[in-house]
Amino acid sequence: MSGTGTLADLKTIITPTAGTAADAEAPKREPKRDALGRSYATGRRKDAVARVWIKPGKGEIVINGRKAAQYFARPVLRMLITQPFLVADRYNQFDVMATVTGGGLSGQAGAVRHGISRALTYYEPDLRGILKAAGFLTRDPRTVERKKYGKAKARRSFQFSKR
Repeated sequence: MSGTGTLADLKTIITPTAGTAADAEAPKREPKRDALGRSYATGRRKDAVARVWIKPGKGEIVINGRKAAQYFARPVLRMLITQPFLVADRYNQFDVMATVTGGGLSGQAGAVRHGISRALTYYEPDLRGILKAAGFLTRDPRTVERKKYGKAKARRSFQFSKR
């Protein structure tokens, strides 16, 4: 076809049902569960890595063998790890077992939240849109900048001495 077509010609080429056919072909996500009925996901934040397993239960959260209230003493950190359940309207419906390594407490809480969010999407794929809109499935890429040679820290210079 030459380059001198009209908009009417373009309408005949594109069918109005093209968009709906592509949506129908999109694969339906299947739940990913192990033999014990758990879903597993890895969450990361700063230098912390959390391995998270969720299964239906009473809402108990165990981190490194200790209850969440004991491991994360600050209420802000406990609130952070329960956010995915509150947004998805699944509070106290899942038991969480997590092991966390690296980083500090704040980074570990962020890693557990990321892992819980991902595990929830594996257990119930329909929750993906809600959790993605809330920003819980995005891995926060901000990490500590490395120290450079000739500097006191990453960017801080040594104190200038006139004499």
